[in-house]
Amino acid sequence: MAERVVVIGADAAGMSAASQALRTSAKTGKALEVVALERGHWSSYSACGIPYWVAGTVDGPDALVARTPAEHRENGIDLRMRTEAVSVDVDARTVEYRDYENGDSGSLRYDQLVVATGAEPVRPDVPGSDAAGIHGVQTLDDGATLIERLVRHSPRRAVVVGGGYIGIEMAEAMVVRGLDVTVVDMAPEPMSTLDPDLGRQVHEAMEGMGIEVETETAVEAFETRTDGSVRAVVAGGRSYEADVVVLGIGVRPATGLAATAGLPLGRYGGLRVDDRLGVDGHDGVWAAGDCVESYDRVTKEWAYVPLGTHANKQGRVLGTNLGGGTAAFPGIVRTAISKVCDLEIARTGLRETDAHDAGLDYLTATVDSTTRAGYFPGTKPMTIKLLVERPSGRLLGAQIVGRKGSAKRIDALAVALWNEMTVSDLAMVDLSYAPPFAPVWDPVLIAARKAAEALDAGLLVA
Repeated sequence: MAERVVVIGADAAGMSAASQALRTSAKTGKALEVVALERGHWSSYSACGIPYWVAGTVDGPDALVARTPAEHRENGIDLRMRTEAVSVDVDARTVEYRDYENGDSGSLRYDQLVVATGAEPVRPDVPGSDAAGIHGVQTLDDGATLIERLVRHSPRRAVVVGGGYIGIEMAEAMVVRGLDVTVVDMAPEPMSTLDPDLGRQVHEAMEGMGIEVETETAVEAFETRTDGSVRAVVAGGRSYEADVVVLGIGVRPATGLAATAGLPLGRYGGLRVDDRLGVDGHDGVWAAGDCVESYDRVTKEWAYVPLGTHANKQGRVLGTNLGGGTAAFPGIVRTAISKVCDLEIARTGLRETDAHDAGLDYLTATVDSTTRAGYFPGTKPMTIKLLVERPSGRLLGAQIVGRKGSAKRIDALAVALWNEMTVSDLAMVDLSYAPPFAPVWDPVLIAARKAAEALDAGLLVA
């Protein structure tokens, strides 16, 4: 008799797990019946593409969908759209659900449960935060709702709350659509995933686009019109007029359902799983994606870093194990990349505050260089900052800010970090060179050499 697998959530992690489980079971001979529940209108989509859809740079929403519900069903998955899991009984092994299309509700028995509920936007706990016109941007449904408002109401002014990845990308999208934009952020500089010295370059680039950037400023309230829609954002004692507000504060794990079911949560509110993606202490319960915490290979501690790259890999590992195979998720090093206008932004590993919190003794090395040979047409400036453990020389983290051709260099640094290389080793790695692509000494090598010299000299390089 086939084991029934119930998957809650039909985006990256959930459907990667479901698809991989069926592929693996076909090889192992394990009999599976896979049922997936998704409360939204789309499956297997790129949430990272939403800001570019809003800006009109890419088509959507269908262009952002990697695999439609019909395609999943053709592959043997009983995918039920607009159907929300409302409760889980881990002792009885049942999921209660509500079907919004038909108005029905019911119960599903499971042998194996996959929790892939993702993340939810953080909303400021201040008066007026539930006003119409205040939008989180986490799902395609969120993106569609925002675009509908932009088209229907033709807003003139937008306020973006938060200056992280989503915040800066949505601020750019609003500028592209012709709105006047203000970003309000509590951090000293936007992009707090960078250290403030590099975040300052992001700040300047945003102001160069005409975006008003207010840092170290907390939102105190949202003012509303008589019809209940947002009118202004009150922050730092000032009132910023807003016809539309986008929340870019960040996200938290959507684990309310799991918590109510008694599943274990970690420090950051995400589910705790082992390297096979099984939920600790609950046989037959699995989890992956933005609702779980991950093992950080640099600090050797748990971290919450919600990214589509992690979700897809975790889903694949989970599905392999569910289908009767063997796989492990080895952890993360926090690698991420973004852009605002033509300024590219990337990081991997730890920031200074992370290293300090982890109790690590470290130094930093920062270099200004160029994307190509200095004499070659089209060369652009870039800055690389490395964090290095002292006295071992082990790379702890890296950050890059620069113009076109800068940010993907972070991948070489991520590989070095993943393999616990020292900066002395990194400084001699055989990287490619030709004038159209890099200086003869690539900026990665220059930064590593500078850090190695600082270690030898016992100096802090700023």
